[in-house]
Amino acid sequence: MKNLLLLLSVTGLIAGCATQKKSTTTAAAKTNVRATPAGDTTKRLPPQKIGAPKPYNEVITSKAITKPGLFTVHKVEEKWYFEIPDSLMNREIIAITRYSKVPGGADVYGGELANQQTIAWEKGPNNNVFLRVITTINVADSSNQIYKAVTNSNLNPIAGVFDIKAYGKDTTGKDSATVVIDVTDFFRGDIQVVSINPFDKRAYNLSGLISDRSYIANINSYPINTEVKTVKTFNSAPNFGGFSAGPFPSTTFPAASAAGAVTLEINNSFVLLPATPMNKRMFDPRVGYFADDYTKYGDEQQKVKNEVFVVRWRLEPKAEEMDKWKRGELVEPKKPIVYYIDPATPKKWRPYLIAGINDWQKAFEKAGFKNAIIGKEWPENDSSMSLEDARFSVVRYFASNIENAYGPNVHDPRSGEIIESHIGWYHNVMKLVHDWYMIQTAAVDPKARKMEFDDSLMGQLVRFVSSHEIGHTLGLRHNMGSSSTTPVELLRNKAWVEAHGHTASIMDYARFNYVAQPEDSITEAGLFPRIGDYDKWAIQWGYAYTGAKNEEEDKKIVNKWIVDSLKANPRLWFGTETNPYDPHSQTEDLGNDNMKASAYGIKNLQRILANLPEWTKEEADTYENLEDMYTQLALQYNRYMFHVLKNVGGVYEVPKSIEQSGDVYSPTPKTTQKEAIAFLNKQLFETPTWLVNREVLNKFSNPVTAETVGNIQTNVINSLVSNSRLGRMVYSSYRFGTANTYSPDDMLTDAESGIWSELATKKPIDMYRRNLQKTYAEALINILTPSTGMITISFGSRPAIGGGGVKSTDVVSIARAHLVALRSRILAAVPGTSDKMSKYHLQDVAERIKQALEPK
Repeated sequence: MKNLLLLLSVTGLIAGCATQKKSTTTAAAKTNVRATPAGDTTKRLPPQKIGAPKPYNEVITSKAITKPGLFTVHKVEEKWYFEIPDSLMNREIIAITRYSKVPGGADVYGGELANQQTIAWEKGPNNNVFLRVITTINVADSSNQIYKAVTNSNLNPIAGVFDIKAYGKDTTGKDSATVVIDVTDFFRGDIQVVSINPFDKRAYNLSGLISDRSYIANINSYPINTEVKTVKTFNSAPNFGGFSAGPFPSTTFPAASAAGAVTLEINNSFVLLPATPMNKRMFDPRVGYFADDYTKYGDEQQKVKNEVFVVRWRLEPKAEEMDKWKRGELVEPKKPIVYYIDPATPKKWRPYLIAGINDWQKAFEKAGFKNAIIGKEWPENDSSMSLEDARFSVVRYFASNIENAYGPNVHDPRSGEIIESHIGWYHNVMKLVHDWYMIQTAAVDPKARKMEFDDSLMGQLVRFVSSHEIGHTLGLRHNMGSSSTTPVELLRNKAWVEAHGHTASIMDYARFNYVAQPEDSITEAGLFPRIGDYDKWAIQWGYAYTGAKNEEEDKKIVNKWIVDSLKANPRLWFGTETNPYDPHSQTEDLGNDNMKASAYGIKNLQRILANLPEWTKEEADTYENLEDMYTQLALQYNRYMFHVLKNVGGVYEVPKSIEQSGDVYSPTPKTTQKEAIAFLNKQLFETPTWLVNREVLNKFSNPVTAETVGNIQTNVINSLVSNSRLGRMVYSSYRFGTANTYSPDDMLTDAESGIWSELATKKPIDMYRRNLQKTYAEALINILTPSTGMITISFGSRPAIGGGGVKSTDVVSIARAHLVALRSRILAAVPGTSDKMSKYHLQDVAERIKQALEPK
């Protein structure tokens, strides 16, 4: 997924693709301006002559076409003017730049974010107006003495300067209450604050603006926002090598090859931020909200405070119903959250997208609001509404072969208040959910056994994705740990799973119930994800009334909510998506036991593979369907292997406040880790011949390269026998005690009992096993001569103190000892090995180990 939002992590359906500007717990830094890279070709504002303002009617003549709104907009012949009232001077305004129309071929689409800044108008010293970019990094209360020091250290850059062409009257008739400025050249040019951010320019190989092919298309103004639509043409040289990797990866629009130029239609939204920022709710790692932050200074501090607050909508009851809300009665919000469906969306999917939005209504009821969130179709005949208008949140539909969707939001950097959201929905997301559902449920659901689903089934799949992405736009992060709160056996309990759902959060990457077996007779209610206990509670935590007098008191109240709620219902646990070592927080997994869940999943994969040739049949298909779905099945099997692998050397992370007992970090139990190795020995290292189905593979796979099974085995071995994992196990043994942990020595011994079992049985070693054994030996050898020589150990988000080369740890000693012992066992087994290829193989591995242990 591309980085389509500058102030917030872009979140979608594909694991590991979300990109971030700062840390995962915070949505972004408050610095809203980006540094300009060396060699930037951004066109600078031309110097303007400073002259005395003219009478108003000499500038805004009778020929003017005027549009009132946030800024009164005047068009006089070919000139565009903003009339800005004094009341807007120094008010913070969020400037959102979106692609409106784009050429094809570079994976960017109309409606996507191109830039975002916070700006403010300010009167200058010489009959002019400055446009400043607000870079909120540090703050202080103006009543504090330190406020002066903070102000002196945080001067905001001037992004534009405009002569005052005339002064105007306000609505009361007061003279000189407004200023008129000419914005024609500002918007027609390529000024960074209202153009594409420089990183995207570099990524798409866009260079200098071509002025005579760039123009202002239209400007409209509304009560709290002004919308500017421009057409901009950039020079662009084609990248003949295709995608360019490196520190600044790039691609090009095909238009660059055809014309040497790229034309884009861009929309700028200027949205007035509230005069009084919304009250903040402080971030807590035990509830998965996106967050923003800044550093706060105060006269009474003995320590600088980093203030981190969650991102959420401003939901308030109507004034006359405030008392009801405080008493816990359901009330309608003053301003509900409304999402519109892009009119480019095929009509048959619109009701399902809307249903996915409205599914969140029951969650907001927990926070005291009814009808708080509403999905609507876009009123196509209403000329007063624009899809690019930042007042409206829209599910934008993209004609794209990308298999994904994403749910960003735009928020007030001072408080976290969400202003609007444009969800990105790629047409080909339907292929993604088709493949998931077929591979994970076809063993139990007959409706999943074909290449084109009925509209009713596909509609429900669309609804699930819609609900997930809407959750992100409400402020919710992925809860990758939610699935681990469900015991595996309950996933097969028809009554329980259909009543409660297979996972407590739709924000997890838990797709469909692949554990359910055919004899369980579980219906869609127990197969699909849904908005669950955690989602409802997270919305309640973020949006409910606390009655607090200030933010610090609010923090204490919601902390108690967390402590009490988790004690009463462990299914409310939030597992961060950022800990790479916690087996409880994984993508695409189900249940509290990866070994049991994966074993059930494999049984279903075996059933599906046997029927795949029949279920993928379509007239005139040249086995493309079979190849595609076999690939998806192998990927699912691969997921199971890595779900299990994460338990080896695993470290649980459970954020806590001081009111909760127990440690934040603890080792995955030794017995669980041993079970993981036993599982891998049986299900992967012992050749899974069922997956090497010749009747299937011979239809599409030319056996000239390594096959899927061998690749999976190699990847798992290299991850299992790695400096990182073994080093983590060494440090865990020291931290948690050898009695409580699985040592690297024991782990390698257990793995070798499966990987090298033929040394004892003298059975012939098949090709997959020979490759596997070579990979294992090479992985140990690589530890003796690592390419980087460094090992990084970390528990959670904070880096370890110190560190050093891998040669200074016990990892090398353990690897060397196992290589010595392994070579001895191999040499002892060679004389009794009758199979010729097996003997060649063992002699080869023994020689490789010797050369590693005794380099010349």
